[in-house]
Amino acid sequence: MDGLEVRPQTATESLRERKKSNGVIDIVAPDGTARRVDLADMSAADAELAAKFGYTPVFKRQFGYLSTFSFAVSISGLFATIMTTFVFPLDAGGAASAVWCWAISGLGCLCIAFSVAELVSAYPTSGGLYFTISRLAPKDWVPSISWVTGWLNLLGQIAGVASSEYGAAQMLLAAVCIGSDFQYVITTNTTIGVMAALTVLTGIVNSMSTFWMEKMTQGYVIFHVLVLVSCSIALLVKTENKHDAKYVFTNVESSSGWTPIGFSFLFGFLSVSWTMTDYDATAHITEEIEEPEVKAPWAISLAMVFTYVVGWLFTIVLCFCMGDFAADDGILASVTLQPVGQLFYNSLGKGGGIFFTVCGFIIIKFVCFTAMQSLSRTVFAFSRDRLLPFSHFWTKIEPHTGTPLTAVWISVFWCIAINLIGLGSYAAISGVFNICAIALDWSYCIPIFCKLAFGNFEPGPWHLGKFSWFINAWACTWTLFVTIIFLLPTARPVAADTMNYASVFLAFTLLVTVVYWYISGRKFYNGPIIEAQFEESIADRSSSDNNNKDKEAKELSV
Repeated sequence: MDGLEVRPQTATESLRERKKSNGVIDIVAPDGTARRVDLADMSAADAELAAKFGYTPVFKRQFGYLSTFSFAVSISGLFATIMTTFVFPLDAGGAASAVWCWAISGLGCLCIAFSVAELVSAYPTSGGLYFTISRLAPKDWVPSISWVTGWLNLLGQIAGVASSEYGAAQMLLAAVCIGSDFQYVITTNTTIGVMAALTVLTGIVNSMSTFWMEKMTQGYVIFHVLVLVSCSIALLVKTENKHDAKYVFTNVESSSGWTPIGFSFLFGFLSVSWTMTDYDATAHITEEIEEPEVKAPWAISLAMVFTYVVGWLFTIVLCFCMGDFAADDGILASVTLQPVGQLFYNSLGKGGGIFFTVCGFIIIKFVCFTAMQSLSRTVFAFSRDRLLPFSHFWTKIEPHTGTPLTAVWISVFWCIAINLIGLGSYAAISGVFNICAIALDWSYCIPIFCKLAFGNFEPGPWHLGKFSWFINAWACTWTLFVTIIFLLPTARPVAADTMNYASVFLAFTLLVTVVYWYISGRKFYNGPIIEAQFEESIADRSSSDNNNKDKEAKELSV
């Protein structure tokens, strides 16, 4: 085939160098249909996507450095996610648990984030981490490992969006409660109804074109930083009876019932792991980023460092200003069901309480917008590789907006559905927070472990160099450690209303995944598209063309 050149990318070879080949490639979709694409007509990143990974580009690349970084920051939603999860370390061990669990757990989360960034740089596709299995694991193991990794990642993302929407509903209703001078009574049914409406709003926003999503994302990080700085200053200035440093950094008190109290202290890791997760969300929009092999890992790593440092400082500020959290009129007993919102009210008055609680609501809605964008692209990518039932339906792209509308709205449906369990038990909703961190971190560490175990990794432009092995190994070790903690009940004695339902969700998901694999998946799923398959078919075609030319030459000579 004239001008055809498809070869693996080396660590030093740029995407633009690949484009210079000006080749033509036939891409064979999982359903057997073929499409011929000309690499010269594409951007460098699109040409790489087609030539190296075998995917037809369908998204517009609208995200630059600022919007990609802002997207990565928005996933953590630092200000709002701390508001949502601050109760966990306080219950576990008081102020010291909140402060030191953030410092310790954050380092483990950074190791996972850096390891993920390294993989994203090497394999920038919407499939994210499950796709990397096709390059890291032995060929015979690829289908089963990538299947489990993909489903765990999908569960984690659904749980992440669902729990964020639930937190957004709580914040909005807390602002209403403060505005009514605490006369408005918040019920679980009302929270679930508001959550459903907010999730639909998220779906509508994600039905717009990538152009508008990029514009919305650009200004988010500036707003977020301004809220963090202004709130911290206001709390330190206006809070009259602040705790001293000894209390903030050394006070340990637990209401969990676990003994010794040092064990209870460890449950404070949940707040950090839920805030500093979903690192690969940026990976799922790499097909919408210019130069994704550089910008995506840069954004992931920098955003997580920002989240770690600023999150720790903001947590310290809250601990100085929170008062006696365990008192009968303390923030944990607030009728708003939003302890940090109550803290704002106590220190800043009604106006300040409403203002910063609404700011938290706006920020967590941005989390939902960007996380839903990532989730819908994951559904699209999984369907493209036939991981999901009725896969052809979820890969449809709306021509006017350039977005996968069916993937967006099936994501909306499942995010609402998983939160409906809150109608039966609030403890089950807490399990959704836990399973988000567990499932996502497992889906990251499986490919990281494959990278360490099989040695097939070819680094991209952004890599960890000589520190790679140590950082990767600690990421896997840390994930195993915190998983054990997150599956244990956070309070004793264990009853229906104190049970940690994360273990139930995880067991159910793994059971469904394995059963679906043996009943149906293994019959049609051969793993993500693998470059070698295209190279072999191309080589066969080239060999056939050469044989035909030789035959014609011999006939002419005769």
